[in-house]
Amino acid sequence: MEFRMLGPLEAWHDGVPVQLGDQQQRFVLVVLLLNANKPVSSARLAEIVWADREAKPTLVRSYIKRLRDVVGDATIETTPTGYLLRLGDDQLDTVRFDRLRAEAARTADPRRAVELLREAVELWRGRFLEDIDIDRVGGPDVVIPEETFSDAVGDLAELELGIGDHRSARDRLRPLVRSDPASQKHAELLMRALLVGGDRVGALRVFGSTHDALAELRMEPGPVLRKLAARAERGDPPTSLPSRPGGFTGRATEIAALEAAAAAGRPAVWVSGAPGVGKTGLAVEAAHRLRDRFPDGQLLVRLNGFTPGVPETAVGDALAELLVEVGVPAEQIPATVGRKVRLYQDTLWGTRTLVVLDNAASPEQIRPLLPEADGCLAIVTSRRMGDADTGEPIRLSPLPPEEAAELFHALTDPRRVRGRAADVGAVVKRCGFLPMPIRVAAALFRRHDGWPLAHLLRLLEEGGPWGAEDGIAAVRVSVQQLGEPQRVLFRLLGSLPGPDVDVAGGAALAGCTPGEARSLLNDLHEVSLLEEAAPERYHMLDPLKEFAADSEPPVPALVRLLDFYLVTLAAAVAAAYPFDRAQLPSTDRSCPVTPVFADADAGFRWIVAERDNLVAAIHYAASHDLPEHTWRLAVLLWRYFHTTNQFEDWMSTLDLAWKIVSSGQGNDYGEAHVLLRLATAHDRLGQLAEALERAAQALPKWRRLGDPRGEAATLCALAIPTMELGKHEQAMVHLEAALEKYEQTEDRRGEAHALSMLGYLNEQHGNLDVALRQHASAARMLREIGHVQGTAHVLNNLGSVQEKLGLLPEALASYTDAHACAAEVGDQCVEAYALNNIGNVHRQQGQFAQAVRYHDKAREVATNVPDADLLTQLYLDRGATALARGARQEALTACKSALDLADGHGNRAYRARAHRGVAETLHAMGQHEGAVTHWAAAEAEFAELELPDAGQVREERAALGCACAG
Repeated sequence: MEFRMLGPLEAWHDGVPVQLGDQQQRFVLVVLLLNANKPVSSARLAEIVWADREAKPTLVRSYIKRLRDVVGDATIETTPTGYLLRLGDDQLDTVRFDRLRAEAARTADPRRAVELLREAVELWRGRFLEDIDIDRVGGPDVVIPEETFSDAVGDLAELELGIGDHRSARDRLRPLVRSDPASQKHAELLMRALLVGGDRVGALRVFGSTHDALAELRMEPGPVLRKLAARAERGDPPTSLPSRPGGFTGRATEIAALEAAAAAGRPAVWVSGAPGVGKTGLAVEAAHRLRDRFPDGQLLVRLNGFTPGVPETAVGDALAELLVEVGVPAEQIPATVGRKVRLYQDTLWGTRTLVVLDNAASPEQIRPLLPEADGCLAIVTSRRMGDADTGEPIRLSPLPPEEAAELFHALTDPRRVRGRAADVGAVVKRCGFLPMPIRVAAALFRRHDGWPLAHLLRLLEEGGPWGAEDGIAAVRVSVQQLGEPQRVLFRLLGSLPGPDVDVAGGAALAGCTPGEARSLLNDLHEVSLLEEAAPERYHMLDPLKEFAADSEPPVPALVRLLDFYLVTLAAAVAAAYPFDRAQLPSTDRSCPVTPVFADADAGFRWIVAERDNLVAAIHYAASHDLPEHTWRLAVLLWRYFHTTNQFEDWMSTLDLAWKIVSSGQGNDYGEAHVLLRLATAHDRLGQLAEALERAAQALPKWRRLGDPRGEAATLCALAIPTMELGKHEQAMVHLEAALEKYEQTEDRRGEAHALSMLGYLNEQHGNLDVALRQHASAARMLREIGHVQGTAHVLNNLGSVQEKLGLLPEALASYTDAHACAAEVGDQCVEAYALNNIGNVHRQQGQFAQAVRYHDKAREVATNVPDADLLTQLYLDRGATALARGARQEALTACKSALDLADGHGNRAYRARAHRGVAETLHAMGQHEGAVTHWAAAEAEFAELELPDAGQVREERAALGCACAG
């Protein structure tokens, strides 16, 4: 006998439905089924089934007797404590459902788990006991398992997506999402299934319905849903995998191990082995085979752990590269490694992404790069073994002889090697059974289509002592067959200060035209001595680079390459950041192959593409007594690092430049440029004393050089940390002097910047009319010259003054314009300020819900902006809004967070404001004794800063009729 409650109540015996009697009898049966294998007393049965009238014990016994005639091989036993329906595990569908789910959870085989869950889900024929009045069989005491059905469908759909059956997942999820559109988990799974099937429109419709359902609950879609919606709008998932290695053969055991690790949900696999053994090729081949299992992206980052002449990739740089690959704009990437790690992990959370970490130097280098999210996988390749916590180990050995021969066959014309098994075996043996030299030998054989196989073998045997031990013979012979220009370029590329080179860079290195360089690079690529990293961009595998770098390259070739980087970077920066042109360092170097940049985007794209090469060039120049290249490259790169928040490389390259340039003979020009950019970097990092020191060192150098623009920029660099340290009068002196210099040089951008900073200080000191005129003039100047980013900054400052003057409509208009300008140029810092300020206006108008909404938007935009002043401001204003609407504990938490930030960052004005916010909140909470300390600290700090807020605090306290009055 089989009983079914997952839908209408049914009983079946030998495949035939059983009649269960009248309604009362069905109620009694359901009570017994709900308590299967547990006794239910006669009184309890009567109380449940006949709750509205008294039922005699004889009535209960009569129904039990009838049911005994119905239940067949199931038995209803009479026990001392009541009636017990005894059933086996498979006789009741609810029990069977739970058993199948538990078995699925225990199995390591995803396909077996899918089978079990499908069987479990198919037990459901409708709503639980849909034809039974639940109130008549226990009411609120009945546990309705419909949530477990939703969970099971979600688990099953996720497994089906994992094994590539997106259609089944899609079809079973659709009705579930229609019935409960607010379920984010099921909406996420359905969107994933639709995206895998290419239905981007359908995925966006699902997002829309879930967004609307959540809005009714006053909730927002979570980050995973938002990412999926962005992917639906954008198209294909991100991938930075190179193309699959041609002719990949063998390694079946290793491929199976990688696929099994992915199927089992393991977080990482560490592939190690000797140079040339095929670690990267295996990782890339496996990644391509696993694309369906990781539909949200397949990424590869080269860590240069053992790349000759190239320092290993810093963790921060690797994180920045990965974040850009997954769609995070460069300007939103945080400055510190810790925040990059958090953003990286948050971005991967809820996705199924595969990351190849190629050529790792050590476990320490890759630990922060390993995805923590369930469903993601990292494949690490390295010459050394990993640690126990860095992934399941796979150690690659040379190919078995038969697989090595199979690879050579796959890469050559079958007719030329047919019947020559012994010679093929000898060739691959001379290659050490290693994939890389086998590919080189096969490419050489393909190129010389008139060679018999015996000739290739003879050349390999003449390769000398390198021979079969490491497969270098194949490389040596291949290089010997090249023409002289190709051989020269091959040797030069072995000492390349950077991971790759494009055609123009190759032309500079070889001293030829781009057309000739393109041909030479193609020749090297044709014989597998180079890999194509991107269209017209090439890199050399590490073992080949080690071989090529045996001899020292001629220094003039490397200087030509550094000249190319220097001249081209100057052109790219001038195009990408046109308002910096007047302050760029000059260069007397030239390069005939420098490209022309048509617009700002073209210049910026070149800098992004060459970033790693440029950093490597700075280090190479510093270590090879080329100081002019060192400091000029570092200074030219500063704006890119500044706008993209890449503080590690910004500081490291400038520190190196300073070390080199300051060790020479009084190079005021170079020292002034480096010190000015170092001052800005230290200020951005909150290192105010260091920023002041560097700017103070730079100022006399600019004066000796007679450069008023440099002097003005340095005076501003002095003013900002001076202001942040609370020395406002001194800061204003610096800014007024800078303004005069900018006016002399007719530098409108600089003039507007200094004028707006003066306006900010005048606002702090209560000179609102003066501040209003200064900000309005600055905004007008910046609009006239088309400096959108500067206009956004100034409009925020202008709105703040208008707000304090009570001109709320005007302030709202200024903030709205500031937000539009900041969004246009992607400046999230200014965008967050503008949104927060709009919230402040709504608070002053008593529109607290709107205020909170804009504060929340500002916080979301500022998530990845490494600006302590911004975060402090956001906390202060959220606290003020919370206090205004009566959420006092929330206000206290926000103001204390602002105080912690201000204390750590050293901004005294913010610290005073935070003390005041804490004091006002504690007073509102009736905690007057605790408030007194903060009142006193705020008043004292404002007084030391000579700000009018000190008097305001005194007046505010005096008006209080409590201990806060002091």
